[in-house]
Amino acid sequence: MATRTLSRVATALLAPALALGATVGLAAAPASAAVWNSCDQWGNTTLNGYTLYNNIWGSGAGSQCVWANSGTNWGVWANHPDTGGIKSYPNATKAINKPITSLASLTSSYNVTVPSSGAYNTSYDIWDTDHDYEIMLWVNKTGAVGPLGTSQGNVTLGGHTWTVYKGNNGANEVFSFVRTSNSGSGTVNILPILKWIKDTKGWFGNETIGDVQFGYEITSSSGGLDFTTNNLTVSSS
Repeated sequence: MATRTLSRVATALLAPALALGATVGLAAAPASAAVWNSCDQWGNTTLNGYTLYNNIWGSGAGSQCVWANSGTNWGVWANHPDTGGIKSYPNATKAINKPITSLASLTSSYNVTVPSSGAYNTSYDIWDTDHDYEIMLWVNKTGAVGPLGTSQGNVTLGGHTWTVYKGNNGANEVFSFVRTSNSGSGTVNILPILKWIKDTKGWFGNETIGDVQFGYEITSSSGGLDFTTNNLTVSSS
């Protein structure tokens, strides 16, 4: 597992030097890109209240293009070599910017079509505004990938059963919830997960939740693979 840095979004926008030689090829985005597409390393746009990022941030990356019909229907074509280390985290981001105790609800629904080969996970990446804590929710995974840290056992929260991992990447604490079986669609009640970390485990206090990201953390996709977000919604109150 690659050492994690700050948010993939923060990395993309604030520290492109951390790309460590990532390169972008000339592959074309799918024809379904009715609204927007980009093959730029740090390509991004905002649609319907979501910010989309191509976000090729890892060492030794290949080609990758992101396309979007809307902020909630988008996808990625990626051709990254079969080598170790995360190459990219293309994602859609919804800003929340509320303390946990000020949230009455925080939920998300997803529906994805993902390849049966390659090495990647489909995950939420949730950050506090100070980037001290990273909460990852893996809804599916394929290939030789695994979360940072050590297993804390299983827990059923937010409508799913997860294996929980706790670790530190040198920059921030990382709490990873890996679904015990792969899922291509569903609804996650995120707020109980945050409250469990805060109240049951005491791993952090009343943090202000900044961004809820959803995307594909891709380690390898040799030959070119398609990742499609058929629908994504993130809502809070």
